[in-house]
Amino acid sequence: MAQVSLTRELVMQMLLSVSQEEQYSHLVLRETLEKYQFLPKQDRAFITRVFEGTIENRIQIDYWVDQISSVKVNKMKPAIREIIRSAVYQIVYMDGVPDSAACNEAVKLAQKKGFYSLKGFVNAVLRNLIRTKDNLPMPPVTMEKTFLSVKYSIPEWLVEKWINVYGEEITERILKDFLRERPTTVRVKTFCSDVELTLNMLREDGVTVEKAPYVDTAYNISGFDYIPGLKAFREGRIQVQDVSSMLVAVCAAPKRGDAVLDICAAPGGKSLHIADLLQGTGNVQARDLTEYKIGLIQKNIDRCGVVNVEAVRQDATIFDRKSAEQFDIVLADVPCSGLGVIGKKTDIKYRMDPEKIRDLVQLQRQILHNAAAYVKPGGVLLYSTCTICEEENQENVKWLTQHYPFHAESLDPYLPPQLRSDLTQWGMLQLLPGIHKTDGFFLARLKKEEDDGLGL
Repeated sequence: MAQVSLTRELVMQMLLSVSQEEQYSHLVLRETLEKYQFLPKQDRAFITRVFEGTIENRIQIDYWVDQISSVKVNKMKPAIREIIRSAVYQIVYMDGVPDSAACNEAVKLAQKKGFYSLKGFVNAVLRNLIRTKDNLPMPPVTMEKTFLSVKYSIPEWLVEKWINVYGEEITERILKDFLRERPTTVRVKTFCSDVELTLNMLREDGVTVEKAPYVDTAYNISGFDYIPGLKAFREGRIQVQDVSSMLVAVCAAPKRGDAVLDICAAPGGKSLHIADLLQGTGNVQARDLTEYKIGLIQKNIDRCGVVNVEAVRQDATIFDRKSAEQFDIVLADVPCSGLGVIGKKTDIKYRMDPEKIRDLVQLQRQILHNAAAYVKPGGVLLYSTCTICEEENQENVKWLTQHYPFHAESLDPYLPPQLRSDLTQWGMLQLLPGIHKTDGFFLARLKKEEDDGLGL
């Protein structure tokens, strides 16, 4: 048998880990790249692009295959399905890969995996696609929701949901932005660290550095292979973090000496940002559910050399009476549907459904119930999610202010002018992909009344 491309075999295995074992795509990719660091940069880039691109465009790919295959995608054997999907991605989306190479490698891979009797089927499907790839079918434009679903590979129920809230034009801008190539954004440490020295350190490592919007210490970086290989990262001078996430600490506006609780902290970006703004004073308690997540937080604390952050294992849904009214600031970046970060975690759109969102809202309110009790009278609760669903965002804020002694405070004093709106005057910020230069994200600043009235 002719030798099978290792890169394509790895992609198939990774896709099966996501589709069959329900592993998270970003974790599968990270683990694979760490395990195969010895591969040339070009091979690692190929694996990343084909793996992420196949997942990102799955609905569109499946639609095309269903039009030309005698067996529908959902009836195929899992390994054959992923071999065909990844080959279709190479044929349609990657000009640098010859069609014949993508097809032949797929056939060889099917044979290697024991599907000798199906290699003719794989060849026929891909050859048919190659013949028609300049005129691939799409649903009629008049079928608005189905057309947008296939065009942008977004489940139709989500298209319908967002059109009902944001309208067709904004929804399409959101969907289009999800497919945009995204830079890596980092926050540059300022306390006991020189920003210009850090930026020059990145440039010396061959990294392209560009200023990111909205936050003074946010930068987009590109042109590197492996971020832990960068000296600035190893020395704790930078933290990978989206601008939207940075805005939480900015809007928290901590004062020197504040006691801060980050109730769902992993991997610790917001906790470290707050600590940086506190300039080594006060204390930040970074909590999360599992030893694994606490390990992620501690690893970042150690790398950054931060002295005023403590990683603590604590279930946010279980009330900690010792913490009642002990914190000036509480951050509640709660588990959510994640639908604002589809552009980075592409498999999220396939995992979520309306029932799961309803369950998440109940979980979010359970965490908020506890978080509200931990805030000192006169203190501040920062509520945030990385989604664009009103029931997880504005409706939760409304619920909180109706049932607990909190009121929303304007975010305008903390935000750049281009982010201010009627909503931010009411203490809430909804960032939308394609409208703002960030991921989809929600943030609310809620102040606790001096007389809390909780009776705890």
